Amino acid sequence: MACSDLSQAIVFYVSSVIVIQFNIMCKKIIRFIAFASISLLLSRHFASAQNLIPSKSQMPVGAYYYPEHWNENQWERDLKRMAELGFEFTHFAEFAWAKLEPSEGKFDFAWLDKNVELAHKYGLKVIMCTPSATPPVWLTQKHPEILIKQESGFYVKHGMRLNCNISHPAYQRYIKRIVEKMTARYGHHPAVVGWQIDNEPHFEGLYDYSDFAQKEFRKWLQAKYKTIDKLNEAWGASFWSFSYNNFNQIFIPNKNEKAANQHAVVDFKRYNADALAAGIRFQAGILRANISEKQWITTNFAYYKFLPSVDLFRSRGDLDFASHTMYLLSTYLNTDKGEMAYRLGSGMELSFSTEMAKSIEGQTGIMELQPGQINWGQWNAQPLPGAVRMWIWHTFGLGDKFVCTYRFRQPLFGSEQFHKGIMETDGVTVSPGGKEYVQAINEIKNLPNIENPREPDDVKSRRTAFLWKQDNLFDLEEVKVNNSWDTYQHYYVYYQKLKSMGCPVTFIQENDVFDVAKYPYMVAPAYEMVDLALIAKLKKYVSEGGNLVLTVRSGMKDNNGHLWETLLQQPVWDLIGAKVDFFDQLPPSKTSSIKIDNHNYKWNVWADILQPKPGTEVLAVHDDNFYTGRAAATLCKHGNGNVMYVGFHSTDGEAEEVLLRKFYQQNNTKILDLPDYVFVEWRDGYWVAVNYSSQTVVLPTINSSNFYIGTSALNPGGVSVWY
Repeated sequence: MACSDLSQAIVFYVSSVIVIQFNIMCKKIIRFIAFASISLLLSRHFASAQNLIPSKSQMPVGAYYYPEHWNENQWERDLKRMAELGFEFTHFAEFAWAKLEPSEGKFDFAWLDKNVELAHKYGLKVIMCTPSATPPVWLTQKHPEILIKQESGFYVKHGMRLNCNISHPAYQRYIKRIVEKMTARYGHHPAVVGWQIDNEPHFEGLYDYSDFAQKEFRKWLQAKYKTIDKLNEAWGASFWSFSYNNFNQIFIPNKNEKAANQHAVVDFKRYNADALAAGIRFQAGILRANISEKQWITTNFAYYKFLPSVDLFRSRGDLDFASHTMYLLSTYLNTDKGEMAYRLGSGMELSFSTEMAKSIEGQTGIMELQPGQINWGQWNAQPLPGAVRMWIWHTFGLGDKFVCTYRFRQPLFGSEQFHKGIMETDGVTVSPGGKEYVQAINEIKNLPNIENPREPDDVKSRRTAFLWKQDNLFDLEEVKVNNSWDTYQHYYVYYQKLKSMGCPVTFIQENDVFDVAKYPYMVAPAYEMVDLALIAKLKKYVSEGGNLVLTVRSGMKDNNGHLWETLLQQPVWDLIGAKVDFFDQLPPSKTSSIKIDNHNYKWNVWADILQPKPGTEVLAVHDDNFYTGRAAATLCKHGNGNVMYVGFHSTDGEAEEVLLRKFYQQNNTKILDLPDYVFVEWRDGYWVAVNYSSQTVVLPTINSSNFYIGTSALNPGGVSVWY
C-alpha cells in the first residue's frame, strides 16, 4: 500500500542455531508430516498457478477498488467503467474487516457479495484479500495483548494498520474465523482468481517488543540453541559478562543502544523474520484447505530496503508466488541524478523488486503500481508525461504476469487523500495517469503474436545469479564498522551495473542448485557470513565453469557472526586467489584512488589491500597512501571458471562497472552498453527498452527492425518495443 507510515519505517531503519535454510523438498516433507492434507492441496495449487489472470492479453492490468469508501449507488457505475477502460480485474477487502465484521460474531457480506457479482457481470476477475492488516476496534480492545509494542514502550493502538502481531494465537483465532467465512463465500466463486494475504506484511515500526514477542523470542532461542551454553557461545556472551544462566533471563535487546550485544540483536531480527513468515504461513494453510484449486495465493511484499525484517525467501513454498509493490516517486528510493529524475522515478528499484519477487517461485505480478502522484513522499511531484506508461511497460519487460494499480478512485478522506487514482475526485473523469494506463493496456493487448519464442543465446549467456542471504543484511547493518557503510547501496552498485549490461538477474539462496548452465555468472556482494560447506560449493560452481564475483567483507565471519579464528578472511583466500592483508577506511571528507588500466577511480568507504597468490591476475591497484601499488582487485582461475574479487567500494560505481564488463567480456559474453537507469529486457520474443535517465539515448543495435513502439532513439520517459 502507498503507506503513510513508510517514513517512520525509514527512521527505524536508519537509526538502527542460525535459522537453517532447508531446501524446498525438505520443507515440503516437514510440512507434509505436520499438515499432510494441506501439503497435498499445495502441490495441486502450484500446477494451477501458471495462468494467474485468465486473459488474451500478454499482461492483464487491474485496479484496486474499495466499495466501502463509496456510495452504493456508485458501485455499478465504477466497476462498469473500470471494465470499459480495459482493466481486467479488481481487488477487494484487504482493509475491510470492520465492514465485514462490525461487531464480534456479527458478519455483513451483502455489500461485498454485490460487488463480486457486479465485477463478474462486467467480466472483471477479482483478487480477494484477507483483512488481517486492519483489525476492528472491538477486537483490539478485547485483546490488547495482540497489539504491537514499539521499542519506546508505546503500543500501536487502533487507528494504524499492521498494528497487531499476526503470529499471536489469540489474533489468529479471529483471523481464522473471518478467513473461513470469506472462503466459504468466495473460495469457489468463478470471478475470484486468487487471494492476497494481509497487505505488505510487516510489523508497524519494524519489530514487536510486546510481552508475547518476549516469550516467543525465548522459545525461538531455546529451539535454536537447545542449551544456554550454546547460546552464550554463539552470542560471545563472555564479552562484558553478557552470559546467561537460563533462557528466562533473556530480554529482547535494545537495538538503539550502540553497545548492545550485536549477536543478540541479529538473532532478534531473525526471530522477527521467522514470526512474520509464520503468520503468512498460517493464513496460507487456512486458504489451502478451503479454496478452489483454480485460485492462487500470494502476498504483496514491499519496500525491501526499509523493511529488513521481511525476508521473501522465508515464505518460499508457502505461496504460489510472491507479488510486490512499488511506488517509484516516493522520494525515498535510489534514482538517477539527472534533472528529471524526480519525475521519472526509480527504475532500478522497480527492477530489483520485480526480479527478487520473481525469484521466490519463478513468477510474479506487481500488486501496486502508482498511477500518478502519491501523497506520502517528502514531496509529491507530477510524473513526467509518459512515465506512468513507461513503468507499466517496464514491468512487462521484466516478466510480471499482471499489473495492478493502487487505486481506481482517488480517496476523498483518510491518510492517502491526495493519492491519485485512475479516476479524478469526481469519480467520472479519467486522470492523466489513468489515460496512460489505458494507453498501455491497449498497446499490450495488441502486441503481435509470436509463436514459440526462443530466448536469444546472448541473453542466456549473461544470465546472472545474485546470491542472497537475509542474515548477511542483518549483520552488515548491525555492524557497519564505518558510519558511511550502506549495505543496500553496495548491493545496488552491482545490480545497477548488471542491468546496464542487459543481464537478467535471479536471486538465489545457498541451498539452491548452483547451476552453471542456468547461471553462467554469480555475484555475491559483501557476502560476509559463510561456512566451509558454502565455500566448497562456490569453488565447485567455479571449477565447473561458473564465473563468480565476490567483494569486500566476503567470508569475514562464520554464520554466528563471529570473526574466524584465522587471519582476516582466510577461509576464502584460496577461492579468491589472494590474501587480504588489511582493509582501510577514510573520513567522509577524504577520498583515495585506485587505478584500472591507467584510469583512476575514487573510493572512500572501504578498500582491501590484497596480496595475490602466484597465478592470480591483478585487475586494480591502489594509487596512493602508504600501500601504493598494492592489489585492490584480483582474478583467479579455478578449473573451467573464474573468481573476481573486487576489494573496494568506489564512490560512484564506475570502477565496479569497468571490472564487471571486463569480467563478462573475457568469456566473449555479449553484453549491452547502456547508461545507468536505461533498461533493456527480453520477454517472450519481445525486446522492451525504457529510459529513466534525463538524456535521450540511442539504443544498441539488436538484430531487428520490427519496432512495435518507438525507435532506437529513446527519450526520457520513453518506451521502445521491438521483436
